[in-house]
Amino acid sequence: MYVAVKGGETAIRNAHKLLAKERRGNADVAEVSVAQIDGQLALAVDRVMTEGSLYDRALAALAIKQARGDLVEAIFLVRAYRTTLPRFGGAEPIDTGKMNIRRRVSATFKDVPGGQLLGPTFDYTHRLIDFGLAAESDCPVAECAPERATTTPEPRVPTIASILGSEGLVEPEPGDAPRSAPGDLTSDPLDFPAERDLRLQALARGDEGFLLALGYSTQRGYARNHAFAGEIRVGLVTVEMFIEELGFAVAIGEISITEVQMINQFKGSNTVPPQFTRGYGLTFGHCERKAMSMALVDRALRCREFGEDNLGAPAQDEEFVLSHCDNVQATGFVEHLKLPHYVDFQSELELVRKIRREIAERDAAREAAE
Repeated sequence: MYVAVKGGETAIRNAHKLLAKERRGNADVAEVSVAQIDGQLALAVDRVMTEGSLYDRALAALAIKQARGDLVEAIFLVRAYRTTLPRFGGAEPIDTGKMNIRRRVSATFKDVPGGQLLGPTFDYTHRLIDFGLAAESDCPVAECAPERATTTPEPRVPTIASILGSEGLVEPEPGDAPRSAPGDLTSDPLDFPAERDLRLQALARGDEGFLLALGYSTQRGYARNHAFAGEIRVGLVTVEMFIEELGFAVAIGEISITEVQMINQFKGSNTVPPQFTRGYGLTFGHCERKAMSMALVDRALRCREFGEDNLGAPAQDEEFVLSHCDNVQATGFVEHLKLPHYVDFQSELELVRKIRREIAERDAAREAAE
């Protein structure tokens, strides 16, 4: 049991007041609104929704404001709120093939059916600070923003995987064969070995930075994971829910997602011909770096499935990856070190002093004997 810091509840209440004051900042500057965070810090909101496992833009933006921009703290807040919500049903699997695409790029084919659609991306910017953004303009968005393209992308275009699949060059999709219901990491504890559905859930909730480092390690030779970005898609998909009284599924809304299909080399085996295999990543909103990292790690964790040599790479170690990727759990273990550990430290301090005394006495006895 931890001992309360000196000052007790009064000190804690004052700390909360100081936190609120620091959060507000300079009172002469207009307070940032939740709508501004949602609209202008959208990528931060998308990450908080993804790793918080709750699709609610306003709530994620509010959590970011409350956390003073600390995204891990905001994710913690969203996770905590999520546990208070009743679960009244489950949605049907979303059909990403029917995505209303906002961005779609492939690193494997230049000319693909449906075309490449760059969409909003940092990929071709010069990574130079734009000091013009410091001059807060009052012009309407419609006047400041460039004109939008007049063409509308096709709402449904074939995936790269389906194109390769038509030639039998990539591992097939699981198909429509009856399968057991997927596990639920939010209600049941993770156990090992974990099936791929639970692994993907854990990776989707995992910390972006941790997964990015693991994905990078696979490209540097720690897993022999030579990947191609088969397809990156960002857009809207319809969410449907099956209504028992009606006997069919009805649309209950749309969500924005990022889907990544990584295509990896595979030399084949005695039963499977040489073909490409897949790594998969899916997130809420526009989080393609996270989704790409997720797909790289997903493929690395499938090494045993394909009978590949386990090189002992971190990204191939299922228990290591899944036990440490969750930033909320990691935060709890690391930040609890800030709490009082007076009794533990005093006991170890006394132990160190005792050992030093014993060593000094032994050395003194040895010198006297000589």
